[in-house]
Amino acid sequence: MAELLDRIWRTDAAGMLGALSRRLGDFDRAEEALSDALAEALKRWPDEGVPDSPTGWLVTTGWRKALDRLRRDAVGREKMARVAAEAPPEPGADDRLAMIFGCCHPDLAEPARVALTLYAASGLSTAEIAAAFLVPLPTMAQRLSRAKRQLRERGIRFEVPPPDEYVDRLPAVLAVIYLVFNEGYLSSGRSAQRRELAREGVELARQLAELLPREPEAAGLAALLELHHARADARFDSWGRIVLLDQQDRRLWDKAAIERAALRLRAAVRQGRTGPYQLQAGIAALHALAASYEATNWADVRALYDRLYAVDPSPVVLLNRAVATRFVVGPAPALDEVDALGDRLAGYHLWHAARADLLATLDRPAEALTAAERALELATNPAERELMSRRVGELRRRLRGRRPSVTAIRGSSPDEPPARSSRQ
Repeated sequence: MAELLDRIWRTDAAGMLGALSRRLGDFDRAEEALSDALAEALKRWPDEGVPDSPTGWLVTTGWRKALDRLRRDAVGREKMARVAAEAPPEPGADDRLAMIFGCCHPDLAEPARVALTLYAASGLSTAEIAAAFLVPLPTMAQRLSRAKRQLRERGIRFEVPPPDEYVDRLPAVLAVIYLVFNEGYLSSGRSAQRRELAREGVELARQLAELLPREPEAAGLAALLELHHARADARFDSWGRIVLLDQQDRRLWDKAAIERAALRLRAAVRQGRTGPYQLQAGIAALHALAASYEATNWADVRALYDRLYAVDPSPVVLLNRAVATRFVVGPAPALDEVDALGDRLAGYHLWHAARADLLATLDRPAEALTAAERALELATNPAERELMSRRVGELRRRLRGRRPSVTAIRGSSPDEPPARSSRQ
């Protein structure tokens, strides 16, 4: 039962919290009420059975728990008089989006907006969010606590904002959905991937694109996530090991989903306001629509990374561009580009992984092994660690005079969102 409730929380937290927060006008009260409802479900569902609508039951029960608390709270009695006459809300798409926009209010600093919305929209634990942001757990806990307090003190309501506020609110919302998808696509937790969370990110992006048809970046994000999610069945083998792009069985890709995403992207680009999500989607589309790995137009991939860096000057963008450089110019110039990023990415496992690939290609196995071992030390995802362990083993055998397998040291492919990975 606890596992079922955990799954419900992770997939439906945003809608449930949104429904309660919109009516109570208080995120903390909504979260507290829903926690009480989850505890009540743990006691009652084993004997009474799971209700037909678990989320509806939890929201209704949470609503009643909230009213009970308001009755006991002198400060809350006036609020109870305003809300008690209204029927308990049912969670829906608007509630989910209202929750995201509320947590992304411009009065909050952007890191707090993203962290709080990730917490509220996807049901991630504080520890998982800390891992996603690469910050200590106490730091993230304090950040979330401050953000929730600011929401309460400033009376921020959970409603979908009017169009004139989109400029301030939309970038953080897009970043949140992007991180939700990435956390599911290649989890920072114990499991290699969390497909349900990736699907949640895709669904949130689609809903946002439908809600905001004149915002091309919303459509660009939806297309980007759809393109990556279309390859989900080919990204891991039956043992749960990562399968790199050049080795993926393209027959397992969802070709219909790829075509739909490409159409969505073309419609977004026609609006004439290109942004980073559209550019990333363009890179993903070049890979997804290519007849084969060898047929990929690497020059266009590299050119799109140039455009992406112009609007998002991140060293990880340059790292991915360097991987494309390998196929356009050669491995030696690509290694020069990667090495130039060492002062900024020395603590990033994929920087070391990219160096290992290029050094192995240039027949420098000892240096490649050192880089691969460092990538293994820094990697936290179990599937990435397994992949790097294989590469380390192959390079050690190479140094002992054995011929390595081609797949173990072939280069990475820059088809992933730069915030997470350039390889799968």
